[in-house]
Amino acid sequence: MKKALMILVACASLGAHADTHHDSEGDPDSDLPPWVDERLDPFHQSVSQWVENTSRRIDSFFGTTDALSVETDSYLRIGQAWRWREGDAFDQDLGASFRLDLPTTERRLRLVIESDPEETRGTLAEQESTLADERPDRGGRLRIGINRLGDRDKALQWNTQVGAGIRARLPPDPYARVISQRLWTLRDGPWQLESDNRLSWFNKDGYSARTRWDLGRLLDERRHLRFLTNVQWREEVDTLEFSEAVELNRRLDRRRALRYTAAVLGESISRPRVEDAFLQLRYRRDVHRGILFLDMAPALHFPREAGHDPRWAMTLRLEMYFRREFDRTLL
Repeated sequence: MKKALMILVACASLGAHADTHHDSEGDPDSDLPPWVDERLDPFHQSVSQWVENTSRRIDSFFGTTDALSVETDSYLRIGQAWRWREGDAFDQDLGASFRLDLPTTERRLRLVIESDPEETRGTLAEQESTLADERPDRGGRLRIGINRLGDRDKALQWNTQVGAGIRARLPPDPYARVISQRLWTLRDGPWQLESDNRLSWFNKDGYSARTRWDLGRLLDERRHLRFLTNVQWREEVDTLEFSEAVELNRRLDRRRALRYTAAVLGESISRPRVEDAFLQLRYRRDVHRGILFLDMAPALHFPREAGHDPRWAMTLRLEMYFRREFDRTLL
């Protein structure tokens, strides 16, 4: 508990200093001192250029000359997380996730090289304990595959993608998946309902299925309300998992945001039971020009293993994104 409190106090002090100092003088888009900025920006530009150029050169080899100008979703993300949960040991995790997106390999085919497939992220409880939709990968989950993209607008009809490939390991682990998505605007009003469904097969882990339903609306220019339902089954553990969550996202300004979350996680259909319930407040700050972010997330859990008695938790994370706008003169 002492470590978590020290982290919380330090981050609060950093945020207070940033708000009183950098917003009034210096760079309004950064909390970093000039000497750090001078060293960080050239490094970030160099790595981002490498990520972009690697993607486009591979794409132009397999695809067409459109690879020099078409938009790409390639990125590299490096993150350092510190996690503490009452009753457990203090944990820290340094990892990276990446995606090389090769959009012109064929007209509706896309070659993708990335880490950490969604199907390998563990239980819903493990997924909820992370702060991002994609957690940093510590190796062993590199995926190389081809996606057959759907050409339908998911706001008008179901859009389906089919993919297959291998997960790079010894021996290689082939996989196949089908993804179906749909988006409805309810009665032409502010509410939108999005459905994301996937059926996957990995030779090592077997079959898995997941459905996600996201009902949300804007409350005003700064607040967004969401109701999230997840159901997941994995052959590896042969247990049906489910979660229900309510989120209120609130943007404080162009560099700061808050997320309030209340969630319940459970298992089984024949004898359903609640494995955990939690309340979480997540603070996210753009520390430096949209490439370096700080997350703080205190939470109160009520796990079944502790008789649903309250247990405090705290997560602190720094992450940096490497991605750049394409400049043809650099190829």
